[in-house]
Amino acid sequence: MRGWRLSMATSLALAAPVAGCAVGPDYAKPEMALPSQWSQAAGAPGSKARVSLDSWWLGFNDPLLDELMSEAVAGNTDVASAKAKIREARATRREAEAGLGPSVTGSASASETGPQGGSVGAASSASAAAPFEAGLDASWELDLFGGKRRDLEAAVSGEEAAEEDLRSTLLTLVGDVGANYAEARGYQARIALAQRTVTSQRRTADLTRVKFEAGASSGADAAKADAQAASTAADIPAYEAGYAEAIHRLAVLTGRAPGALDDRMRTPRAIPALRKALPAGVPADLLSRRPDVRAAERRVAQATAKIGAAEAARYPDVSLSGSLSTSASRPGELLRASSVSWSWGPSVSVPIFDGAKLVAERDATQAQRDEYLVAWRASVLTAMEDVENALASLKQESLRAKQLAASVDGYRKAADLSRTQYEAGKSSFLDVLDAERSLYSAEDSLIQSRVALAKDDVALAKALGGGWDAPIDASRREVADENFAPRWRGSSATP
Repeated sequence: MRGWRLSMATSLALAAPVAGCAVGPDYAKPEMALPSQWSQAAGAPGSKARVSLDSWWLGFNDPLLDELMSEAVAGNTDVASAKAKIREARATRREAEAGLGPSVTGSASASETGPQGGSVGAASSASAAAPFEAGLDASWELDLFGGKRRDLEAAVSGEEAAEEDLRSTLLTLVGDVGANYAEARGYQARIALAQRTVTSQRRTADLTRVKFEAGASSGADAAKADAQAASTAADIPAYEAGYAEAIHRLAVLTGRAPGALDDRMRTPRAIPALRKALPAGVPADLLSRRPDVRAAERRVAQATAKIGAAEAARYPDVSLSGSLSTSASRPGELLRASSVSWSWGPSVSVPIFDGAKLVAERDATQAQRDEYLVAWRASVLTAMEDVENALASLKQESLRAKQLAASVDGYRKAADLSRTQYEAGKSSFLDVLDAERSLYSAEDSLIQSRVALAKDDVALAKALGGGWDAPIDASRREVADENFAPRWRGSSATP
């Protein structure tokens, strides 16, 4: 026993100096030249200080929207799937950590010798002579060239990438909730506008019939007035369908059945509008703020570590293994020194004839690293494109909304004046018809523009990386598995 301990200690001492050796490239974060400001941002260049987009939807000042955001984060199925992938990545990392340590297995056996010299449970003469045996086997693959540590690096980077994927899923989720909420409120506003316009147009039609009966108007005018009211009323079913689709999508985003939000959304509210413009910052902010960009960078790190693992496979593999065994005719004699035997020593495995295969595998991992590096660059460019497009759309839609508001004011005055002049017999019904149609169209376009502005604000927040910043617990399993212990499965057990 003393000799076994000395041999093991000697082997560990010899292995210690090379325990920190590693092969393959060390990871360095990729860099990319970025402009100092956004081309679509008005005014002076953005500040280099980090701007905050925490809970950007609070700027809409809509408590129901705030509630739906929280409910979506808690119940969305894509979020639940991303959490499960984090748990999977964490398990892979723990598996890689465990691979750095030694493995130990134990064994024990007992046999009984029959009256005719036969053995029950063992057939060897050794077992007959020593029916009780116990053993302990240990092995430790020394990570001399850092292959296992590279595997651990890859697993850690994979876990970090999975966490960023969850944040990216949350970013998309809160954006979808905000956009669909704006759509739903917009359809409610369009429905209300159409209903008000139909009521006004029907009053005009009633007036036209009165004038017709008095001989002051033609039958064609009355028919045109009825037709215009019916045409406006025909828009309402399409708006109702669009509203239903928006709230159904909202319900599914929160992890509920499509009709779950019907009652809560029934009362109309204003189309969301931010009280303060979102801070765009500078393009360099995207590298740290966009979770999809961070996830892409982590995958470059993961692929780089895999190159080192593939390179380490080309070097000798050294393992320390040992065994300790004892046998005796009675259990109480198993621990006697005379019944104990042991062995301990190193073993070396050298790849000789498969070198070309291992080189090819390493080259493949290098190509994969390059793929992920290019994907990272593409993610940065896409993120910049998203921001520039959102800024341009928001800027131009703001100008359009101002012009539409002025248009509505003008058409409203024209409609009031033409109606007054028609009632006094100073203008034709065609003037009234044209003014009312133009007013309705302008008001409907203004509503759509306000919805577009809200969605542009949402798109800009998403493009800048503004998502759900509160902590998320990814440890809870969807299924609480039980009964891992061995148990008897009867013939009726379900396979």
